[in-house]
Amino acid sequence: MNEVIRNQIEALRTQPMKRLKQRYRELFGEDSPSCNQAHLFRRIAWRLQAMSEGDLSDRARGRAAELAVDFDLRLRAPRSFWEELESQPSGRDDRLPPAGTILEREFQGHLLRVKVLADGFEYKGRTYSSLSSIAYKVTGTRWNGFSFFGLTGERSQ
Repeated sequence: MNEVIRNQIEALRTQPMKRLKQRYRELFGEDSPSCNQAHLFRRIAWRLQAMSEGDLSDRARGRAAELAVDFDLRLRAPRSFWEELESQPSGRDDRLPPAGTILEREFQGHLLRVKVLADGFEYKGRTYSSLSSIAYKVTGTRWNGFSFFGLTGERSQ
């Protein structure tokens, strides 16, 4: 690779996003559809190399076009994909026991009793969204709720 091009590419690594977008516009003649800095860097570096050393040959472009025609490229996922996604179980952590279970833990001489709900936890008549928030309420310090209540076993497969 040409030393001048190598230096230009190295200089791109430290450029802010605004400058990369400007450089993309200069090289491609249009605004970048991406706001990903790494992607812009790679595209600009490729373009600089292609301009310096030559772009794809006509034969390579033709073959790429042939391959693209042969593939069934979707712009949207099929409806069945979304139906399957919606029918999958919730993101409930496998370490949690079933709703209705009472978790007990002794802390500083007091027995803590927490009821597992379908969408949270109940402690002293109040609903909490996480075990960690209950542990914080009780201890005044940040805890991993699973560790505090002894639910650190491996997730089931």
